Amino acid sequence: MSDFSIAIIGAGIAGASLAAHLSAYQSVVLIEAEAHPGYHSTGRSAAFWVECYGGPEVQPLTTASGPFLTVPPADFHDGPLMHKRGALHIGTLDQTPMADKMLAEFAASGVQIDVNDRAAVAVRVPGLRSDWTHGLWEPDCCDIDVANLHAAYLRQAKRQGAVLQCNSRLHAANWQNGAWQIAAGNLNCSAKILINAAGAWADDVAQLAQVRPLGIQPYRRTIAQLIVSPDVPADLPLVIGLDGSFYFKPDAGGRLWLSPHDETATPACDAAPEEWDVATAIDRLQTVVDWDILRVEHKWAGLRSFAPDRLPVIGRDTANDAFFWFAGQGGFGIQTAPAAARLAAQLLLGRPRDAMTDAIDAACYAPARFAA
Repeated sequence: MSDFSIAIIGAGIAGASLAAHLSAYQSVVLIEAEAHPGYHSTGRSAAFWVECYGGPEVQPLTTASGPFLTVPPADFHDGPLMHKRGALHIGTLDQTPMADKMLAEFAASGVQIDVNDRAAVAVRVPGLRSDWTHGLWEPDCCDIDVANLHAAYLRQAKRQGAVLQCNSRLHAANWQNGAWQIAAGNLNCSAKILINAAGAWADDVAQLAQVRPLGIQPYRRTIAQLIVSPDVPADLPLVIGLDGSFYFKPDAGGRLWLSPHDETATPACDAAPEEWDVATAIDRLQTVVDWDILRVEHKWAGLRSFAPDRLPVIGRDTANDAFFWFAGQGGFGIQTAPAAARLAAQLLLGRPRDAMTDAIDAACYAPARFAA
């Protein structure tokens, strides 16, 4: 049996990013149920960085992650990991209160949000139908290179001595004599700290470790890749409905990525798209633009997992401080990964905050907020 200081359950963006931080100081095993890391939510992300996404309490994590993604350390990745896109939140006349609410929520945040009138919105979105009368423009929105970000975290963790164990679904974690006795696939090991970075399976992992689940619920999110006419302009922004009913963005070759912004509660699973959700997305798109939909080229679904208050859960469990939560990242886990992982590592190791994490209020993400 191998002995480690830390065992991390889940090798998606959450587990990989945290392993990259912790393996510089402690021995780490990264335990992944699937044949390769990032099979579920990480590998199916819409891949954008939008400071307002997730709300005002998530925004500090996103904003703090921006500089790292724009100019990562040279020994982490050669070149930027995100590229400017811009995001446009659009609404109809009766959705004006939604725009006002969003402006008020982020007024003191430092996030740049510009009000666009109908003329400005129509320039940004060719073929926009007349019902869409205004928008809020986030010029700093970017596309994230998710595959390279995830790979860079895994590479850094491996370079620092972390062990990656795939095809190893957790089936037992018992706290005995000051250590976790872990059985996962063919792996049997012990660890002083067990980190729950299992995404949609976070509550399942907690139960296996005899830790009280926190009510982290997976929700299915659907994306369809469309061929439309005319071709989608390469410089089209990420377009988001102010009412949260759709978003779309361009992809290579004039294609379009489209989502109905669905949130269907589901058990943790290998998510698959439902035809109804794809049809709903297309129907909503046709109320926004006058483009012809030629065909659905590809479709997929992923799981976004939320705690009851829709904020991440980062910190030691209140009943067993050898169990550390790093879960509930919803749809913003990738765009917040650099700051969230650094904050989690600082909390776990008792290290001081730095420039990236100084302004982040860790208390609002602590598991203690769910204490009975």
